[in-house]
Amino acid sequence: MKTPITRTAISLLGILSIAMASPSLAAECGGSLSQFLNGVKQEAVSQGISAQAADRALATAAIDNKVLRRDRAQGVFKLTFIEFSRRVISQNRLDHGRKNMARYAGVFDRAESEYGVPREVITAFWGLETDFGAVQGDFNTVNALVTLSHDCRRPELFRPELIGAIRMVENGDLDPQRTTGAWAGEIGQVQMLPVDILEFGVDADGDGHVRLKASAPDAILTAANFVRHLGWQAGQPWLQEVVVPSDLDWQNTGLGKALPVVEWSAKGVQAREGSLPSGDLAAALLLPQGRNGPAFLAYPNFSIYLEWNQSFIYTTSAAYFATRLGGASRYDPGNPDPGLSDAQMKTLQRILEGKGYDVGKIDGILGAGTRAAVQQEQLRLGLPADAWPTPQLLSRLQ
Repeated sequence: MKTPITRTAISLLGILSIAMASPSLAAECGGSLSQFLNGVKQEAVSQGISAQAADRALATAAIDNKVLRRDRAQGVFKLTFIEFSRRVISQNRLDHGRKNMARYAGVFDRAESEYGVPREVITAFWGLETDFGAVQGDFNTVNALVTLSHDCRRPELFRPELIGAIRMVENGDLDPQRTTGAWAGEIGQVQMLPVDILEFGVDADGDGHVRLKASAPDAILTAANFVRHLGWQAGQPWLQEVVVPSDLDWQNTGLGKALPVVEWSAKGVQAREGSLPSGDLAAALLLPQGRNGPAFLAYPNFSIYLEWNQSFIYTTSAAYFATRLGGASRYDPGNPDPGLSDAQMKTLQRILEGKGYDVGKIDGILGAGTRAAVQQEQLRLGLPADAWPTPQLLSRLQ
């Protein structure tokens, strides 16, 4: 399930690995496919990969127009947090997650002792990405990466991954004709891009290869290694559901506005279950659907989720899923104010852009830029500044 549901079209895990190609070669895109592939081969050879491996990897490479269509369509990110989380976190998925944590208990023990990453965190990614290996994608991996690196929209992201795939062919870990995965080139049960597999792959089952498609132990420890690389702090929380007072100063909420937990407690924020952490640990108060919807404190480890996937809805859902696997109850959905339709959201983004805000692409997706702009306009208009766009706000701005 490495689709737009996960890491915004580039990978769950591959956003950090852009720098392998030389600037001149990385800039090549479009034009003759044969010339493009010849340039890729030359670059692979310049990086120490054999010409034979490059020829084998690229012999049947072709442009896949289905990949391009998927790259342009990101509709799932227009769902609200409640809609998305309910869609992807079913009781069946929770049950299977817990069974897998028991089945691979020894592997998860290694993940926790060697990398400091809790089993429920890895299991949540594993479940959301591929339903624990059941749905890994049916796009030919080499063709997907050829298509996205030949396309001139983001070649600097995908060309290094294509070179990485060729190296995996040389290592015997990728069959250019048979290896399939997500439309954006991710492979295996936790959906990783080739460069990340090469750098962070762990041969957990001792067969001499890192095979994330077939080996759950390899997938579990590789994910743990990668999450640790992203900066995971062992022994610290990542997300906690809270209850917030109705008179909170809402402008202090949102990512990037972390306060010590003791200050949130002083403001009346309480844990819905258990207690808040002691000490001076910082946390941001997240209101995915405004002040009347679910509320969470996001701790420093939450930032690792944003490295895994830049979609706020996906990352919050993944972090919440991990808390459920760890024993937390279903969140209280509250009674959020109605949101905007796709057309209304695009209208709002155009208005905000006209006012000088950087909301990114006019795509109907409530991303970080749009949320920040909404909060500023709510403040200006004297509305509760919870960054949740409503028809009332849109009416005031039109």
